[in-house]
Amino acid sequence: MPSFLREFFKRNGFGMGSLMLGLVLFWTIGLIILPQLSMLDFSFRPNLPPPEIGGPKDVYTVENYKYLVFGPEGGSQSYNAVDLNVFFRTLVAAVCVTIFNLILCYPIAYYLAQTKGNHIRIFALMLIIPYWINEILRAFALRIIFGETGVLNNMLVGLGVFDTPFDFIRNDIALYAGLGYAYILLMIFPIYNVIESLDRNQIEAARDMGASWTKIHQRVVIPYAKPGISSGCTMVFMLSAGALAAPQILGGPSSLWFTQLIYQQFNDNSDWPQGAAYAVVLLVTCILLVLAIMRLFKVNMGISANEELLLYAHKPLGLSGDLLCLPAGAAGDHVGHCLQLAFVSADDSLGVPDF
Repeated sequence: MPSFLREFFKRNGFGMGSLMLGLVLFWTIGLIILPQLSMLDFSFRPNLPPPEIGGPKDVYTVENYKYLVFGPEGGSQSYNAVDLNVFFRTLVAAVCVTIFNLILCYPIAYYLAQTKGNHIRIFALMLIIPYWINEILRAFALRIIFGETGVLNNMLVGLGVFDTPFDFIRNDIALYAGLGYAYILLMIFPIYNVIESLDRNQIEAARDMGASWTKIHQRVVIPYAKPGISSGCTMVFMLSAGALAAPQILGGPSSLWFTQLIYQQFNDNSDWPQGAAYAVVLLVTCILLVLAIMRLFKVNMGISANEELLLYAHKPLGLSGDLLCLPAGAAGDHVGHCLQLAFVSADDSLGVPDF
């Protein structure tokens, strides 16, 4: 038995350890890996009547993927403009929803993590309570709020902002607001969880060095919170790109979502192989895009913020302007040396000195 399994069973006991391991394996293999492999196999099969499945015509083919790119054979266009346009528009919209959520949730997460008092519990409870309601009911509630005769239009017309009700649904404002609202907690709590572990003395040290709040967040808080930010952005982006209920309820006539095309292939056209191919393309593209962004911003999801700090601890520090210059991605105890390095000129570059 591998050493990590022996340690796991020693810590949790054989009975509880076996139960936990079995549930994790069932969840991972039975509910995630095997269904995805089945979907992948479906995507390379032709759409055949049930009697012909498993017969000589049931062979592997890439026609379902070619259809997404080139459309039906003999079509008037050289490529499938409609489906590709919906696909890329879905990805761009998911990115916009993710950025919107990050801008909205980062200040909330920072406030929750760095502020003490009983009112913080009340604030957190107010964030959580709306999610006791089913997602579909919340989507219909937002449709009522953003409708032409809804609360928002009545208020804006009453204040004289608009002469006539504005169509928030046709202009996709209701859709983007609904997607952002649906996944707001998935952005707040990963960031909150990381920032809560940040030593407030590091922020105070940067303030004593004369750093502005912008510099403090840029050089201290955000680098430290990168694991939480990347986790929240990944969940919001993946769920936004794969959303179905919100686009169906809040989307306008021209806001077709790629998941709606997948739904149509499975349910309206009864073309499971084509729907599987569309689903696989969306999943693989989203995963590759997330990995590329994480690599671009040098985010390692496998280590904690403090462990990431140790990777940069050997690099030199320098003072520049109003705040100690940290190596990109470094945070943590380096900032604690700000007060001790106050006498060093801004042009010097040095390692952590011995005192």
